[in-house]
Amino acid sequence: MQTPSSPAVSVVVPLFNEEKNVPILQAELNAALKGFDYEIIFVDDGSVDGTVYRIEAAPNVQVIRFAKNTGQSAAIYAGVTTARGATAVLIDGDLQNDPADIPRLLAEIARGADLVCGYRARRKDTRVKRLTSWIANAVRSRFTKDGVRDTGCTLKAMRRECVDALVPFKGMHRFIPALVKGAGYRLVEIPVNHRPRRFGHSKYGLGDRAWRATIDMFGVRWLLSRRLNYKIRERT
Repeated sequence: MQTPSSPAVSVVVPLFNEEKNVPILQAELNAALKGFDYEIIFVDDGSVDGTVYRIEAAPNVQVIRFAKNTGQSAAIYAGVTTARGATAVLIDGDLQNDPADIPRLLAEIARGADLVCGYRARRKDTRVKRLTSWIANAVRSRFTKDGVRDTGCTLKAMRRECVDALVPFKGMHRFIPALVKGAGYRLVEIPVNHRPRRFGHSKYGLGDRAWRATIDMFGVRWLLSRRLNYKIRERT
């Protein structure tokens, strides 16, 4: 719940070995959110480089450090459950998401959306990565009925209440739209900018992701089918 001392917006940034990217990202976030009441929560997912030392300390900056690399879902969940703002924004730490898009996401929240998902209309990834992502998104969207074309795009904004719909498990970040929509919240999508990676390489790569995502998809489908759905008639 937002209090008079809470910011309006909490930006959650999962980080893993992004020492060259994080100073640029922090500056871009400050520029994009000028005029907003906001906090930034950096979640360091067990980086072994100088990532945390490149974060500029400020009254509106929090840093959460994991003892070891635990994964993007854990970093996002730790961030959103720490967030104090009425709206939580998720953004990658690799500079491929553009902070300049955040005000557009917040505008959709102001218009009544509960969750706003960015989708990368012009992806700056390899052809193989684009193809595998397209197939995975098509299968996942059809199976979970979330209607989202690009759940792999981290850039999202959600009302604080939506955080209660999330279930902490490995791979959760791929199913945020399904979990939130399944809880009865209103979801919209908007196109967002996608930039080529400037430094480093992808930390959450393909690997056996397709197999794990398929298993997760069945689990989420089961969870949604078993979700409690009731309305209180009255309290006395």
